[in-house]
Amino acid sequence: MSFPESIRTVLSKYATFSGRARRSEYWWWALFTYLVSFVLAVVVAAVALPTTDPVTGSPTGAGAVMVGLYALVMLALVLPSLAVAVRRLHDTDKAGWWVLLNAVPFVGPIVLLVLLALEGTPGPNRFGPDPKGTELPGAGYGAPAYPGAGQPPSAY
Repeated sequence: MSFPESIRTVLSKYATFSGRARRSEYWWWALFTYLVSFVLAVVVAAVALPTTDPVTGSPTGAGAVMVGLYALVMLALVLPSLAVAVRRLHDTDKAGWWVLLNAVPFVGPIVLLVLLALEGTPGPNRFGPDPKGTELPGAGYGAPAYPGAGQPPSAY
């Protein structure tokens, strides 16, 4: 899945927590959210720092508007980020509740990162069909991924 295709897919499934997501879909989305966050943070800093009130330390005028815009954009990205993480966990045959590992200090985010990086289960699982679409039509879990798989070499 390409970068633009991933962004379109995640945004079209904005709050869809069912189904499965490929690794590429999740990691391209993560890159997108980090890039958006970085670019907006730089713009906010460039606008807000010069307009900061020296007495209170809070941004005024355009700086306050930019801080508000940054907060709105980040808030808008929370739900699709959570949804794609849940779908990514579904691809590894884990329940979406595993995202709550982020609440466990130190170890939780590391374990969640490993789970999100694992390869998905081949073929359909309890959360839906394989998003890679590599299984044969009508083939169940554990069926050969291509014709002739599992056959002796003479059968090719």
